[in-house]
Amino acid sequence: MNDFLSREDLEQLVALRRDLHAHPELGFEEERTAKIVKDYLEACGIPAEIGIGKTGVVGTLKLGNGTETIALRADMDALAMPETASAEERPYRSKFDGKMHACGHDGHTVMLLGAARALANRRAFSGTVHFVFQPAEEGRGGAQAMVDDGLFERYAIDRFYGLHNMPGIPVGEIAVVPGPQLASSDRWEVTFTGVGTHGAKPHLGIDATVAAGQFLTAIHTIVSRTVDPLEPAVVSACAISAGDFKALNVIPNAVHIGGTARAYSHTVRDQLEQRIGELAAGIAAANGVKEAYRYSRGMPPVINDADATARATAAAQAAFGDGKVMTAYPPSTAGDDFAIFSEIVPGAYVWLGNGPATDGALHHNTNYDFNDGAIEPGVRFWTTLVERELQAG
Repeated sequence: MNDFLSREDLEQLVALRRDLHAHPELGFEEERTAKIVKDYLEACGIPAEIGIGKTGVVGTLKLGNGTETIALRADMDALAMPETASAEERPYRSKFDGKMHACGHDGHTVMLLGAARALANRRAFSGTVHFVFQPAEEGRGGAQAMVDDGLFERYAIDRFYGLHNMPGIPVGEIAVVPGPQLASSDRWEVTFTGVGTHGAKPHLGIDATVAAGQFLTAIHTIVSRTVDPLEPAVVSACAISAGDFKALNVIPNAVHIGGTARAYSHTVRDQLEQRIGELAAGIAAANGVKEAYRYSRGMPPVINDADATARATAAAQAAFGDGKVMTAYPPSTAGDDFAIFSEIVPGAYVWLGNGPATDGALHHNTNYDFNDGAIEPGVRFWTTLVERELQAG
């Protein structure tokens, strides 16, 4: 078919991608997927270690006498959500109720496997590449689990690269952009506690719901009045619990509110944490209620390193040609724990075209499906990146 994949190779990868789609596994449950990955790598002559970060897999290919080492990341986990496509329109739909590959990690896995085979066959680089198949990207901490399990102690890594499919970018095109790519993803919770009383006698209690209402309004001033207007940020209240609809004559003792905060820089992330707490404390004091505030940091923002991005851009241009590489593309307010890796060593995260964002093609949609037409471009990019990064002398 081309210098990277034979027609038989591509047909095998498409069949494997659909098999993985039909057998989705949630974070830290990717036992079947991990075994398939390990067996595939070893069939290509690439030694692989399984069980890093519980269910992660790392394959290593070393050629020549080059001293540089890079790592490529593919995530393997599915989402806990139903797939609504019928068996008639999608014969390989999920076999398990409530589990679905709704973000394309099945495609990410086979693209990296295809690149591993191509690189092993072509033998056109000098150095070391680690193929990192990460578990539990979807909010369960897979990257941190791999780090805690000694990923960087076991494997020397100079630069780390990640790739994610993107509906809305045509197949055969790619976006490689310096700077922020995905936002930090943090959780916050505030509890206002007053004195409950009869709903008809509010003067006999201290109403925590009034404080909660003022707080819900006030947090929307954080982005508009605290954060630099040139710095994007999000503060959203997403859950609230108070009282009982079976007792609408009771003012409750407490109101519990929780939500998310997102930012593209460490400075703004700090501002959000501080200001949410300040508003909670100030409003509680003004209303005579007590407050308890907790801010839980999740994933940091994915911020592309300038040098690694330049290297990825050069590889993308070599792989796709003029007019197919976007160097300006808006960042996403979603998160990805690839950020854990790229905070330790320089990294770059790229967006690979997955075709039109229509008919349920968006990530985390119950009708989403990875576009098999993106497999070959993904293999081509990964292979080109390694061969350019680790050029044989």
